[in-house]
Amino acid sequence: MSAPRGLLLDFGSVISVSLFERHREMERQLGLPPQSISWQGALAPETDSLWQAMQRDEISERDYYAARAREVGEAVGESGWDMATLLRRIRQVDPQSAVRPQMRRLIAVARGRGIRLGILSNELELFYGGDFLPRMCVLEYFDVVIDATHTLILKPDQRAYALAIDALKLPAGEVLFVDDQFRNIAGAVRAGLQTQLFDLRDVPGNMAAVAARLQLPREDCV
Repeated sequence: MSAPRGLLLDFGSVISVSLFERHREMERQLGLPPQSISWQGALAPETDSLWQAMQRDEISERDYYAARAREVGEAVGESGWDMATLLRRIRQVDPQSAVRPQMRRLIAVARGRGIRLGILSNELELFYGGDFLPRMCVLEYFDVVIDATHTLILKPDQRAYALAIDALKLPAGEVLFVDDQFRNIAGAVRAGLQTQLFDLRDVPGNMAAVAARLQLPREDCV
């Protein structure tokens, strides 16, 4: 398999630090007891029945996060929370602090090597708000942003990948797609993309794997 000429990234948990990695920080910010937020999602899928239901396509990704946001809101004594509310309350809408520093470096190196870059997200603006992207400095490296907030087509629907492939102007087989969910990786395989699962249980290892797939110097990226 040849080195990819394009890199297509999920935003949540791949470019940004996931909520699952910030549970203890969330508890402190919201004044909740330590260890009171227990859902683990991609960090420990075997312990999260709602995450498992999403992976079986019994609920959507948006359903999953809507339920978790409501739970956190109820834990602090407020009703009607959605993900946008949760992210605002934990100050996760600053685009510079939301982005993984390692991923920011890898993106910059990839761009410098002439690799075309895209984002394929199910809920970027929906969760983070309309003023988030214009303030995200790392976005200057990207050629394409496909956000289902506007397209209304969610991964793993094949049409979502097709939109991104067309926008990148590369054959599917020359694009590496990176996502933290098996269901979205499976959809990308069906679309003919090269794939790399971003396993949150080993972020440094995953960063090294993406750099290797792109034939980028590991020391420059991680």
